[in-house]
Amino acid sequence: MSNKEILNHSLVPKFEIMSKEDIELFLKEKGLTKKELPILKELDPVVPLINAKIGDVVKITRKSVFVGTYLYYRVVE
Repeated sequence: MSNKEILNHSLVPKFEIMSKEDIELFLKEKGLTKKELPILKELDPVVPLINAKIGDVVKITRKSVFVGTYLYYRVVE
């Protein structure tokens, strides 16, 4: 299985780099700044797989049998 194929595995959450417009809207909606978001380290194995760069905000969609779908947001540092 190649690294890119790993992202399609059923147990791996969906990772998406957010657009600048979506980031601004999200931060405004939540009353947050980028510095207040949790960190996704640049050394995390998923960062190069999704072509994320330092400063990008990544939306992570996870599935749960208990709560359905839930979202996490992380800034790459």
